[in-house]
Amino acid sequence: MMPESDYVVELEGVRKVYRGGIEALAGISLKVPRGCLYGLLGPNGAGKSTLVKILTTLIRRTGGGGTMLGCPIGDRRALQRIGLLPEHARFPDYLTGRQVIEFAAGLQDVGVSETRERTGRLLDLVGMSRAADRKVRGYSKGMKQRIGIAQALVNDPEIVFLDEPTDGVDPAGRRDFRLLMKQLREEGRTVFINTHILSELEPIVDRVAIISQGRLLGEGQLDDLRTEKPVYRIEFEGQLPSELVAVLQAEGGEISPGFVAMETSRVGDIQVLIDRLRAAQIVISGIQRKAQSLEDLFMGLVDSPVNRSRSSSPSVPTPSIPK
Repeated sequence: MMPESDYVVELEGVRKVYRGGIEALAGISLKVPRGCLYGLLGPNGAGKSTLVKILTTLIRRTGGGGTMLGCPIGDRRALQRIGLLPEHARFPDYLTGRQVIEFAAGLQDVGVSETRERTGRLLDLVGMSRAADRKVRGYSKGMKQRIGIAQALVNDPEIVFLDEPTDGVDPAGRRDFRLLMKQLREEGRTVFINTHILSELEPIVDRVAIISQGRLLGEGQLDDLRTEKPVYRIEFEGQLPSELVAVLQAEGGEISPGFVAMETSRVGDIQVLIDRLRAAQIVISGIQRKAQSLEDLFMGLVDSPVNRSRSSSPSVPTPSIPK
C-alpha cells in the first residue's frame, strides 16, 4: 500500500543541466495538491517540458528530489498511475484511432475486457466515436490531439500530464477540452496542463507555476499571485448627489457619467458602495469586475528586471516569448 498525501507531487530543488553546462532547471521546489488543474506556464525554453519529462522519467534530473503519489520520483508504482500526452505526439498513421487507444492500453497492462469498455467510453468522451475506425493518417491535427488525450486516460490515471493539449484544436474543440478538464477534476484526478495559450487556461486552472529560464517565478492560486487589485465598475442611471460623490472620491472611487469604479481586493468594500447607491435611490444597471489577466501576470513576472538580468548568463538559453 502506497502512502497517501494531500499533495500528489512534492519537489525540492530539482535541477537539470545538459551537456555544455546548459541549465534547464535551476532548483525547482513546489507542491501540487491532489485533485486540481495545475498550469505550467513559461516562455519557450523555460524548462516546463523538462520538468514534465523528469516527473515521467523520460529524462533524469541532475539534482534535487521529491515524490509523486507518495513514492520517490521514478518509482514504477507511481508511474503506473499516470497518463501522458507529450508535445508533438505522433501515432502510427496506419492505425485507427481506436487501435491507438487499445495499443496504449496494452502498454499499460490494461485487461482485454477493460480495454474494450474504456476505449468506447473514451472515444465518446473526446468526441471521436464516429471517426474511431478511420486511420490516423486521415485525421486533422485537432483529431489527433483528441485521440492523444484519450490514450492518456486509458489506464484510469490519478495524474495526467498534457503538453500543449489544444494545439491545432478548433474553438469548439477547445470548449470541449475545458469541459473535459473540469470533469477530470470532479473525478478527483490531478491534471498538469503545459501550454502557452494562456486564455485557454485562465477560466479553468486552480493553480499555476510560472517558470522562466529554469527558475520558478511564481506559484499558487491566481488571486494570490496577482500583483494588481481587481477593479469593480458599477453602472447606474441618474445623477449622484454631490455629497455622495465627495464621499466616494475620498475613499478612492473614480466617478464618471453613468458609472463609478473602485479598485479593491475586498468584496465587502463593493457591497458597502452598492448599499450607499441604493440608499441614495440610485438605480444600478450593471456590475463588472476586471482582474489582472493571467497573460498580464505572466508577462509582468517574465519581464521583471530581476528575471531579465538572468538572461545575460551564458549558461541559460534566452527563451522566446510566446505570442
